Amino acid sequence: MNSLCRGHHHFPRRLVAFGGEARRRGLRSGVMMESALREMSISDGESGFDASRRPNDGGGVGVEDAYGEDRATEDQIVTPWTVTVASGYSLLRDPHHNKGLAFSEEERDAHYLRGLLPPVCISQELQEKKLMQNLRQYQVPLQRYMAMMDLQERNERLFYKLLVDNVEELLPIVYTPTVGEACQKYGGIFRRPQGLYISLKEKGKILEVLKNWPEKSIQVIVVTDGERILGLGDLGCQGLPITIDVGTNNEQLLKDEFYIGLKQKRATGKEYNDFMDEFMCAVKQNYGEKVLVQFEDFANHNAFELLTRYNTTHLVFNDDIQAGTGIAELIAMEVSKQTKLPIKEARKKVWLVDSKGLVVSSRLQTLQSFKKPWAHDHEPLTTLLDAVQAIKPTVLIGTSGVGKTFTKEVIEAMSSFNEKPFILALSNPTTQSECTAEEAYKWSNGRAIFASGSPFDPVEHNGKTFTPGQANNAYIFPGLGLGLVISGTIRVHDDMLLAASEALAQQVTEENLENGLIYPPFKIIRKISAHIAASVAAKAYDLGLATLLPRPVDLVKYAESCMYTPNYRSYR
Repeated sequence: MNSLCRGHHHFPRRLVAFGGEARRRGLRSGVMMESALREMSISDGESGFDASRRPNDGGGVGVEDAYGEDRATEDQIVTPWTVTVASGYSLLRDPHHNKGLAFSEEERDAHYLRGLLPPVCISQELQEKKLMQNLRQYQVPLQRYMAMMDLQERNERLFYKLLVDNVEELLPIVYTPTVGEACQKYGGIFRRPQGLYISLKEKGKILEVLKNWPEKSIQVIVVTDGERILGLGDLGCQGLPITIDVGTNNEQLLKDEFYIGLKQKRATGKEYNDFMDEFMCAVKQNYGEKVLVQFEDFANHNAFELLTRYNTTHLVFNDDIQAGTGIAELIAMEVSKQTKLPIKEARKKVWLVDSKGLVVSSRLQTLQSFKKPWAHDHEPLTTLLDAVQAIKPTVLIGTSGVGKTFTKEVIEAMSSFNEKPFILALSNPTTQSECTAEEAYKWSNGRAIFASGSPFDPVEHNGKTFTPGQANNAYIFPGLGLGLVISGTIRVHDDMLLAASEALAQQVTEENLENGLIYPPFKIIRKISAHIAASVAAKAYDLGLATLLPRPVDLVKYAESCMYTPNYRSYR
């Protein structure tokens, strides 16, 4: 599955990359350039120009300084044409095809790599072993993150090989919690762009910007406006997928000389809405009706409106709000499904607490629209502790992005009327977690069933080791996206999210449960994702929303066959 963060270039043997006006004109200009350069004597199979026959080179006695680069102190107006041959030096610097020391003897001969590499040939597995040893020597997680990004920029398949084979160890580096620090410091560690930046400067030109991305067959887009990155707030242009830069209200970033985004306050109202409309229209125009758009880390006041505005015209979902109040809705849907209760009655089994206290019917007039279905009849209560003591829930789920809200008193209250209180502190990163694993186990005297959005180390309490579960969207949304793509789904339906959740639950074994885990281990995430994708696709076919026909007989095997495999390919 291709995404905008991972484009694949398919290089022809002789010539592929060219800049300026020729690139804007597309393939036709590429053919014209190749023809013209052939006239200038590019030898078939050679790794560059035949300098001895370059025009105006003084009869072969030297190469003319065509661009005046020897006069480095002078300002030169130069068109940045580049010629790239998919062999030799350029091949080693193409992250999509580079294999480093894993190029075989035959490949080194065929692709003009002799002398450009040390003589040893090693396997991808040995490369992986060496890199993992190197990564483990870094004491600072952000250094590991930067090392991983450097690897992605020089050898893409090896990068993904490391992730696939060491997912439990490396996910906390490339994902929460370390990615949160990377976002906060992104201006300072920025080296080269890895996604797309669409700022207000590009208003009226967004379609042209999308066409600048080299990969044309895009199936999934992750987009953010950076207003609510993890639990860290407004980080402006320092989100990591496609970034819609409409400014930032973060004063620290606005004053930061290394900040890479627009230094202006956030656009709002009509200006913001018109810009997002242009983006969504350009996405569909450039990539087709079935491109999946995942809204990521938008602030609630925009997130709900965007989802409502586009869910009937585009294939969209938002993992934050469809995992915030969306969690409540999915729980109610499952309760309704299992008990046959009407959905309105099932919703009454779930209570919400926001910054003003328990969400109750007496607050109905002042509540945001997405909270109103959860405003039940009860006296107003202003604190989480009061709400827990009054409602006596069996499960406590935190998605507020506010750390330390599950206090000792709250956990003790949950433990007073539950033999096994479920404590799910889902906010990311670790600093924003509602409580730590150690606190949950200690304050419940080892009785809590705990899971968190960011990973926590195992906890020793009263001579017993507790292994915390990790409950975040890495379990669900890769499989959800794959299921939508392999079925050619045209719209995201809530039943698909429910199907994904049920598929995940089915991957939990009795052994997991006996060890206090309510999620399967991350090390089998690809197996989990294949089953989730199959369930989502099945639901799409059942609802009549799938367009890729006929329906595969075995959706799990089909999902596995469509998954990216990072093993090296052999080159002729």
